[in-house]
Amino acid sequence: MFYYYTLAFGIIALIFSIVAAVLTLRKDPGSKRMQELSEAIRSGSSAYLNRQAMTIGAFVVILSILFWFLHNGEQIVIAFVTGAVTAYLTAYLGMNVAVRANVRTAKAAEKGVRHAFYTAILGGAVTGFAAIGFGLIGLSLLLSYLSISNVAILIGFGFGASLVSLFARVGGGIYTKSADVGADLVGKTELNMPEDDPRNPAVIADNVGDNVGDCAGMAADVYESYVVTLVAALLIAAGIANAGVSAFLYPMYIAAAGVVGSLASMLFLKTKSNNATPALYKGIGAAIIVSGALDVAITYMVHMPISYFAAVFSGLVLAILLFAITDYYTGSASKPVIKISEAAKGGAGTGVIMGLSVGLRTTFFPVIFVVVAILVSYVAAGVYGIGIAAVGMLSLTATILTIDSFGPITDNAGGIAEMAKLPHKVRKVTDALDALGNTTKATTKGFAIGGAALSAIALFVAFAQAVHLTTIDALNPTVTAGIFLGALLPFVFSSFLMEAVGKTANLMVSEVRRQVRTIKGILTGKAKPDYARAVDIVTVNSLKALVVPEVLAIATPIIVGLVLGKEALGGLLVGMIPTSFVVALFMANGGAAMDNAKKYIETGKFGGKGSDAHKAAVVGDTVGDPLKDTAGPALNSMIKVVSTISILLAPVFLTYVLL
Repeated sequence: MFYYYTLAFGIIALIFSIVAAVLTLRKDPGSKRMQELSEAIRSGSSAYLNRQAMTIGAFVVILSILFWFLHNGEQIVIAFVTGAVTAYLTAYLGMNVAVRANVRTAKAAEKGVRHAFYTAILGGAVTGFAAIGFGLIGLSLLLSYLSISNVAILIGFGFGASLVSLFARVGGGIYTKSADVGADLVGKTELNMPEDDPRNPAVIADNVGDNVGDCAGMAADVYESYVVTLVAALLIAAGIANAGVSAFLYPMYIAAAGVVGSLASMLFLKTKSNNATPALYKGIGAAIIVSGALDVAITYMVHMPISYFAAVFSGLVLAILLFAITDYYTGSASKPVIKISEAAKGGAGTGVIMGLSVGLRTTFFPVIFVVVAILVSYVAAGVYGIGIAAVGMLSLTATILTIDSFGPITDNAGGIAEMAKLPHKVRKVTDALDALGNTTKATTKGFAIGGAALSAIALFVAFAQAVHLTTIDALNPTVTAGIFLGALLPFVFSSFLMEAVGKTANLMVSEVRRQVRTIKGILTGKAKPDYARAVDIVTVNSLKALVVPEVLAIATPIIVGLVLGKEALGGLLVGMIPTSFVVALFMANGGAAMDNAKKYIETGKFGGKGSDAHKAAVVGDTVGDPLKDTAGPALNSMIKVVSTISILLAPVFLTYVLL
């Protein structure tokens, strides 16, 4: 019956998500032209996700058949399918409201920043609260029918979420950046068109990409982190001798406290001034304070040592630190961004070099913060402390996803304002919110990457328990081989994604050039581009390109585990987790800084739009786009897919080794 409490909080979160959706859809959708543009974006986004669902479905069926033959196979398959379905529903529900919130945000911008800001936040809340709602409901229902001794079945739920996350992140990332790069290279660089110019054939595909990548992809990514972190903490608790029921329930109660904290944050995610940035920090601060206070109370109520709260609190603090340091390096007018903008005066080469330099440097503090959190949580509560620290951090999921979804909504709102030729004052509001949204997308990626790292450490502890691995002996040649293979994996994985963006973007560039050349009147605005053709090119090719990276992430731990054994697989995880974490930070932050450097120049600095510095910064943004929105974030999902399948197949690795 204890799980009914967390089930109730999951239902509350889902109800709030539905209420937020209703309130968003009640707002004025604007003129007929605005609604037509929004419908085109919505139609393209839904078409992509529907096609992606068919690809995911094929993988789910094949893997379900394989899992059926494992011990407790029937229950594992049920958990696996449940995890996949809830992850997909989270992404689909959030995106479907986001693509309707965009036009309402553009309309609200007529009344000023305050109204537009809250409309976008309300639309983003649908995704945030749906994620924790589905997560708590799914896990609570599964736990109510499992004994602690049988809790390993829950890893099937986590792997289902991981699989969908990998598809959503990889496919959505390839889509969004192929469309964006294609639109920029021809529209901005060759034809000197402004952002979101309706004459650009790739403009609708670009706006669709914001939703399938930054909204649906991020939702699936953070949802996955949320549930696999809870599963890892539960597995660790179940594997500790004499841990007791309280230790087993504690992570779920911490997650439930996060629901209340996130609800409280909604009271502060409002602004009365044109500077909306303080509202974001107030919202996160409120979520941390309320969640932390409830976590203290819960610690006493379930008779856990107060040191356990210290572990949870380290996770909460880590969240705000990662948010703040990412904001410093990638903020719209931060010193590093201005440095990149200034370097662009020397040309594309110097701008890109400076952008990569900033990206490399952004790894320092996040790694230090995560290391400190790991040490503090371990001292406070041993290996169990690492698990509950990750739960503490991810308990803020609803607030973070709300702020993240704010980004693509405001980006699309700006596009609709431009394409519908709304008054300059409206575009001024949407431009300001778009710049803020670009920063929030970067900062929430920092949270997601840090959350993935902490989750992966917890999953590694659970893996070690599952295969009875007490030490990792680096002098063992098979372990060393595993470490090298693990360090290699994120580079090879990322290479396929970067290649996919390059190839698909090239197809988009060719298509935009073809339409401009063959459809008379596009450049004068007398003829309408074939938006649907551009959307279809990116949709088909991004889905084709994601298959190889998916298979690579799933097959690698299976092959290493079966051929080299559990020690080598442990080495693989040791090499993969920190390498992927650092590489993901470098790519996501470096790309975001180059993107905002371009936007900084577009405000009139260093020559403004159309200047040589601006053209150089557009090239830098083009290089950074697949780094920040495709390869970097996709490593989050790869880390957890490799980790969860390693735990799921642990009994097989204990029984069968080919060498």
